[in-house]
Amino acid sequence: MQSMKHDSYPDAYILGILRSVRTIAMVGASAKWNRPSYFAMKYLQEKGYRVIPVNPGQAGREILGEKVYASLADIPEPFQMVDIFRASEAAGEVVEEAIALREEKEIEVVWMQLGVRDEAAAERAEAAGLKVVMNRCPKIEFGRLNAELAWGGFDTQVITARRRKVRLS
Repeated sequence: MQSMKHDSYPDAYILGILRSVRTIAMVGASAKWNRPSYFAMKYLQEKGYRVIPVNPGQAGREILGEKVYASLADIPEPFQMVDIFRASEAAGEVVEEAIALREEKEIEVVWMQLGVRDEAAAERAEAAGLKVVMNRCPKIEFGRLNAELAWGGFDTQVITARRRKVRLS
């Protein structure tokens, strides 16, 4: 697999990932309803994905009906994507675990959330045959590529910060 530029991605690349993946291990999933990882997990579940939460502090408990695991290695079944909801400094370690478990767990993709970038880890993952996405959210990308953002008011000019011009007639 060739190395990709990670400043922008072709829509076909992102859509191909989102269509091929069915099970996602979300590293850094939170049980707190007001955290971005919780929103992303809930949304992806509603879209038909199985999202397995990985959070050592919550291991053995449940988040949104799924058992939480302490690490990727602890998940007893295959999953195609690792979604990293951790700081950039922690991404390299997660990527190393994903590379080590690639064949056993059938991992195809490492996805680093918004604000998460690790170029060296991305290169290692790609060298190991994994697809990589950095600084993107699968929830946002799913909505964008499936024309769902409009109902939320994005890019419709229905929700705007600009004042409406009032016409007096």
